[in-house]
Amino acid sequence: MNDKPLKHYLFASDFDQTLTFNDSGYVLSELVGIPTEEFERKAKGMAKLNLVQQGAELAYLLLHDPEFRTRVRKEHLYEVGKRIRLKENIELLYQILKKGFGGYTFDFYVVSASPVEVIHSALEGIVPKSHIFGTEFRYTPAGEIDTIVRATAGYGKVAALDELQFNLKMGPDHIIYVGDGSSDVHVMLHVNVREGFTIAVSEAKHVSHVAKRTVLSRNALAVLAPIMEDIVGWDRLQIREFFESQGLLIQEWEHVRTDWLTLRPAEDKSEAASAV
Repeated sequence: MNDKPLKHYLFASDFDQTLTFNDSGYVLSELVGIPTEEFERKAKGMAKLNLVQQGAELAYLLLHDPEFRTRVRKEHLYEVGKRIRLKENIELLYQILKKGFGGYTFDFYVVSASPVEVIHSALEGIVPKSHIFGTEFRYTPAGEIDTIVRATAGYGKVAALDELQFNLKMGPDHIIYVGDGSSDVHVMLHVNVREGFTIAVSEAKHVSHVAKRTVLSRNALAVLAPIMEDIVGWDRLQIREFFESQGLLIQEWEHVRTDWLTLRPAEDKSEAASAV
């Protein structure tokens, strides 16, 4: 029997490209007949101009862009959830975290800028609706988007996480956040500065430089490895044995740090001196 005291953590995850292989905006564009290149162009334009907080591009388009606003209805968002490709074993990840391991248990929540209807639909029967925080809209009787109630992007994710921490009576050092891109930087910095734990699931330099660990895998269960290693304190043999007990074999595990370097020609000293 393990006499180690039970530890309780909040596990919060992004949705698009963290629990999925797709971005909701691309799937929605295809569904309503808008070229995905057009969505990408508009989203990148807003990001470049810092017109909206990172991750809120789709919400802005749905609310203000005539092409999206006139075509998209509430039922389209639910359909996107059915079409989006999820990573493997999300349900098992939820169950393992809920049950716990090594004397630790975890509350699994999704905190994402994606429309909440998309997430509810995609994770139906996997993650309870009460454990999902997404962008919320108010709709007209015809199902057309009328106003935005809550945007869970940028600092909106920080606010949602703080709300969860307060409601769960959780210490800030007992928060784990998992994300994939620049929209997760604010919340990761917020978690890190308060001694929480952050995991990136992509090599995007903005987020991988901030996250305490980076894990690349097609399987959602892969995020358990750094938690078991850095929080629970298991060695690799224990981690491998746990995965095998779940019917999974770790075939490859490369534990390396990715370095990002930008090099340019050094200024010629003689030219610099003559310029003075």
